[in-house]
Amino acid sequence: MRLTGKLIALMAAAGVLGLAALAAGTVCLLSGCGTLGYYAQAVGGHLEIVTKSRSLPGWIGAESTDPKLRERLELAQRLREFAVAELKLPDNASYRRYADLGRSAVVWNVVAAPELSLALKTWCFPVVGCVGYRGYFDRAGADALATQLRTEGLDVNVYGVPAYSTLGKTNWMGGDPLLNTFIQWPEGELAKLIFHELAHQVAYADDDTTFNESFATAVERLGGARWLARHATPEARQADADGLQRRADFRALTQRTREALATLYASRITEAEKRERKAGLLAAMRAEYEQVKATRWGGFAGYDSWFARANNASLGVQAAYNDLVPQFERLFERQGQDFERFYAEVRRLATLPKAERRAQLATPAAR
Repeated sequence: MRLTGKLIALMAAAGVLGLAALAAGTVCLLSGCGTLGYYAQAVGGHLEIVTKSRSLPGWIGAESTDPKLRERLELAQRLREFAVAELKLPDNASYRRYADLGRSAVVWNVVAAPELSLALKTWCFPVVGCVGYRGYFDRAGADALATQLRTEGLDVNVYGVPAYSTLGKTNWMGGDPLLNTFIQWPEGELAKLIFHELAHQVAYADDDTTFNESFATAVERLGGARWLARHATPEARQADADGLQRRADFRALTQRTREALATLYASRITEAEKRERKAGLLAAMRAEYEQVKATRWGGFAGYDSWFARANNASLGVQAAYNDLVPQFERLFERQGQDFERFYAEVRRLATLPKAERRAQLATPAAR
């Protein structure tokens, strides 16, 4: 599963403009000082990336650039132009620069959920609203929060995310760059990531992570399929097909587990019984994963870490990226497979109250 870091990056974009004024006038009441510190680390992390990034032509033309990296950056340039010409995604500064951060993740996200619930804990911030995760450019900060949340009895997960997005808010600074954390991904995966992140610049609904992520996931799937069909080698298409099959198996297994846990948590048995059965369901999920890995995936171990750490928090955040994807794909078909019409309708839905937005998205008839 691929997750990205939008909250922390968007806060950085807001903080670059407002942190100095905020620092000058803030009185530390309740969590105010903590919030200020959180903005500060977001701004510092963002500025580090801006400082390290430079244009793709600059990297490609430099004699010191590794030939393998040069090939990937040239591929990224072609993907970026395809995104504009064929998918009608924004034509701006984002993903036209590259930075090597010297680490394996750009942001570390913290997610948490109650011991007997799949409902994610949310954090609310100025500018970005309320979201079900909290991101840090520094792993130590994420781990410190995770330790605190575990003392409160919550299921907690900390995971590194490879992609960085400010939803187009920093194009005036050069936009979101390509990064070493994902530039070497297989062709299909790289294409989908770029399309996914650009989709967030098309439409974004405050306080509705599932709507936003499902929309971007739908765009990445639609765009990725078009790119692979028209431009990729047979080997790249096969690699992508194998990856899609693994993702489908992963989603099916985790969805069954989420449904079973939700039913369990809603039942009227004692909490002690719920804890025992929860442990059994998670153990069964891990056992089924090992069987799928051996019999269907040829031993592919890319999901080992996720299943080893799986709990209510990781299952809860995983749902946000997929739950509404089929509805967006049907909406695309109702708009005649026209990306501009599709985006216009998604932007309209994003302006509606959440309940009305979800109801209209689920309506089968074209509007």
